[in-house]
Amino acid sequence: MAPLEVLQFPDSRLKHVSAAVAHVDEDLRKLADEMLKVMYEEPGIGLAAPQVGISIRLIVMDTTWNEEGAERSPMAIVNPEIVSRDGKITWEEGCLSVPDFTAEVERAEHIVVNYQNLEGKQVTEHVTGLRAVCFQHEIDHLDGILFIDRISRLKRSLYAKRRKKQLRQEEEPASLGS
Repeated sequence: MAPLEVLQFPDSRLKHVSAAVAHVDEDLRKLADEMLKVMYEEPGIGLAAPQVGISIRLIVMDTTWNEEGAERSPMAIVNPEIVSRDGKITWEEGCLSVPDFTAEVERAEHIVVNYQNLEGKQVTEHVTGLRAVCFQHEIDHLDGILFIDRISRLKRSLYAKRRKKQLRQEEEPASLGS
């Protein structure tokens, strides 16, 4: 498998809705392992398959590993679906696909999510706090939504302009050398 690279805004592939995973197999397990490696190296607490250019409903996450003294507790989630939401929480979010930017995003404080694990077993989980935020953020990726789509139009526009300028500046030295 070729090394995975995290796609970054404004890559249009991040806006695609992902297809359901038909069955859990060894290839899917290998992909999940590779995604976890990328997530830890970046570092992040969650990564969705569309962020590495694969438009399927697979996410990996570990919301505890970066806490001081915490051990890694990786998990892979196949075909997740939020079946209920309750309460509201505002969280300062960042994203591996939206470099150099964070913003407060309002999410549901408590969710119930159904998904399959890598053994193909159906799981129902009740989650709150950071874990609930991470699930919602990553499931958004599966639906072609970035967290910046959930902030004010003005903040999103300012970030988009800054990011496009940054990308132009990165391209200039490369074009001067050719």
